Amino acid sequence: MSGSWVNSAERIGADLHLELSGPGGRRAALTRALRDAVRGGRLAPGTRLPPYRSLAADLGVARNTVADAYAELVAEGWLTARQGSGTRVAERAAPSRRAGKAPGTAPPRARGPRHDLRQGTPDVSGFPRTAWLASYRRALQQAPNEVFGPGDPAGRVELREALAEYLARARGVRSTPERIVICSGFAHALRLLSEARVLRGPLAVEAYGLPYHRDLLSRAGVRTVPLPLDERGARVDLLERERGVLLTPAHQFPTGGPLHAGRRAAVVDWARARGGLIVEDDYDGEFRYDRKPVGALQGLDPERVVFVGSVSKSLSPAVRLGWMVLPERHVGEVLAVKGEREAWASVLDQLSLADFLARGSYDRHVRRMRQRYRERRDRLVAALAERVPHIEVTGVAAGLHAVLRLPPGTEAATVARAGRLGVALDGLSGFRHPRAPETVPAYDGLVVGYATPSEHAYAAALDALCTTFPNP
Repeated sequence: MSGSWVNSAERIGADLHLELSGPGGRRAALTRALRDAVRGGRLAPGTRLPPYRSLAADLGVARNTVADAYAELVAEGWLTARQGSGTRVAERAAPSRRAGKAPGTAPPRARGPRHDLRQGTPDVSGFPRTAWLASYRRALQQAPNEVFGPGDPAGRVELREALAEYLARARGVRSTPERIVICSGFAHALRLLSEARVLRGPLAVEAYGLPYHRDLLSRAGVRTVPLPLDERGARVDLLERERGVLLTPAHQFPTGGPLHAGRRAAVVDWARARGGLIVEDDYDGEFRYDRKPVGALQGLDPERVVFVGSVSKSLSPAVRLGWMVLPERHVGEVLAVKGEREAWASVLDQLSLADFLARGSYDRHVRRMRQRYRERRDRLVAALAERVPHIEVTGVAAGLHAVLRLPPGTEAATVARAGRLGVALDGLSGFRHPRAPETVPAYDGLVVGYATPSEHAYAAALDALCTTFPNP
């Protein structure tokens, strides 16, 4: 007899799959299938089995066949039957263990670093659980039935409307909901833009940036060209035959600092004159401390700039939500690549974020975390000034990380020493474009993510960091 699905959700809250096969009649097959399920661990000790009538109806067998199989297994000790509690798997009927595996051992769990100061991650202990849960509940309760069907590849209109209002107010973005496409983050946006041929090589990128993004573009067939940096940001005056440029104008990653106002205007002029495209990564755009807010570059020319943002730093990387604000001519191309069904981003999470934005919960959370990160930045700067005053701290007017300049030739040894002390951080050289010309200085330094540790762990992480530096 072939396998059968037993659906007894009304009575025991679970489905049960039994393979009724082998020699003998139906009772023997059922007895053997149940015994194997208990022996192999699929039916755990204490599991309540379906009543005779339910299991017989699901399997298409006589009620007495089920009763006899249960009785036989009770007699063998595999099951127990008590008045009022039904038939259950016996507590002593533990599943057999595979040969060679020691009883009670579990595979070792990967352990993280003792002190995590890697860049790119917020303090996840600060996630606004209560407010997010309230938004999630409202979203679930108020969601129309069609929410649970195939989604719009552009994303839920409720979220796109909320984002259009928020981005205009907080970041100076000029958009309508129709120009916004929801994605799962910046990397997903790059994939979509590349697959849609909106991004084509050669593409200028900042000489220091995330290697992961460069590798992603390379795999998509987009050749990247390093653009030098100085104290005013990317040298956009050096753009020539490139078809586009990828920038972090609000807070250059990882060196820090905004793109100078003159260069913001200059890169837009270049895009207009050459028919080029600017991709604006709004990295750390919401976290600034010692300077006035820097509006989005997109506001200067919405038809020449793709604005990309996400909640990975402001809320959590676990909330896989981001957005692209596209020039009108590229919306259809990106949606065609994304497909007819919404991919990657949970519709319920989209509705939750829409509520979170509309009720002001997102603004309150960002203000609270901005204050927390500013205090951490101040503690980092003060500790380094007191204990290792020869170490220069840069790029701390905004964002979630600092760059610590080191004496030439000491970066690799310092990162290694930090690792031995249980401190995880990144060396600055790892972010340098591999084809950066000699005119781009190769600084020794550390990229320290002061937002990453939880609040209670920050003091110890800071203390450990101060012991890793070479002597002056």
